[in-house]
Amino acid sequence: MEIPHIVVDQLTPSQQQGWNTYFGDADRPRYIEEGIWRRTQEEATAGQSGWSGGDDARRRLIHYRYRYGLVPTTAAPAIGLTDLYLYHSVTAPADEITAHEDAVRAALAVGGWKRTPGGASWMRRDLKCKITQYALHPQDAVARRKLPQNYRSLDVQITSAQYAPPPAVRQRPWDVLATGIRIKDQRGTPALVPDLSVLADHLPFQVEIGCGTSVEAGIPPLHRLHEIYRVTDRRGDDPREHRFTLSPTSDPLLHEVLTEPEEKTAEFTEMFKACFLAEPTPAMHALKELHDAGHLVGPVITNNFDVLAARAGLEECFMRRYDQAVPDVGWVDGAKALLVVGLHADRRKVQARARERGLKVVYLDPEGFWHDGQFKPYPLESPQDDDLVCRKQAAEGLPELVNLLAKATN
Repeated sequence: MEIPHIVVDQLTPSQQQGWNTYFGDADRPRYIEEGIWRRTQEEATAGQSGWSGGDDARRRLIHYRYRYGLVPTTAAPAIGLTDLYLYHSVTAPADEITAHEDAVRAALAVGGWKRTPGGASWMRRDLKCKITQYALHPQDAVARRKLPQNYRSLDVQITSAQYAPPPAVRQRPWDVLATGIRIKDQRGTPALVPDLSVLADHLPFQVEIGCGTSVEAGIPPLHRLHEIYRVTDRRGDDPREHRFTLSPTSDPLLHEVLTEPEEKTAEFTEMFKACFLAEPTPAMHALKELHDAGHLVGPVITNNFDVLAARAGLEECFMRRYDQAVPDVGWVDGAKALLVVGLHADRRKVQARARERGLKVVYLDPEGFWHDGQFKPYPLESPQDDDLVCRKQAAEGLPELVNLLAKATN
């Protein structure tokens, strides 16, 4: 596979301007795409991990970090993947790790990878692969994590040939692992409201948005990444809990990458491509109207990397970060409510801090979705007793709010 790998070919002048304004020269490196998953087999995850006792301690870490940039072409610049970094670490019983390493080496052969001089790594055009097996992973030794005696670990690192991940990047998934599994919130008994007119009594308000607003713009939901990186056995749009991919012998990700890297890289980059090509939706334009009217204050607190709020003319406060466990929020003195739009569990600590500040927390979310002609409930996790929930899509609820507040304030 050749690096740069073209993701969006021959940009129009407006697309070039969009790249320069919102991606290439932005206030944070939006040309960097990064994700981490840690899945562990323990009693607290028994339903999804298959844990049945003390000898079940399988673990799987996935960390990807991609850099994109403008690539000159004959007709017009393109957006290309310029740096690729994929780290895959599994810990399992020794016999499973042996079979896993054999399968990885077989996939390298099928994919036409060649050993480098000295045999420390493999090359396939502009990609490099390194495999390391550990009786005791150095990260476990440092953290003094105890695993069953017969367990081993296998690390596979795939990078673009010219990219050397710095120590801080290599350490990041292990820092995330050390934070422990996510403990789900216990939902309270929020009141249901037919619309967002209640915000007329809590002006001005701030807003936090999740991937619901992105899905309305045609961007795949985040669980699409679970499919691409085989985080669970999820298939399709149903967001119900699925079993973790933990047994290395039934994990197809590395086989897909090593045997057909061009095809798999097209999947790896599809989320970034969709984000770049998306346009602000009616919901985003409604937020801009609410801001211009003085009803919405402060930056849009966002968990999304699509820059849609910024492209609608709003300031963003980006929350999906790995360098801060609880990122700073641009709270505004005098704000009386937090409107949470299309966001499930990811950044519920923001809502907790809003309550601590005395803000009324109001949710706009249908709490379900249509799949195969049926509406499937998908309840929010975070609402508490004094919160309010309006079960509408952002595309309906936010423009409606613009009209409601215009009437209420005239």
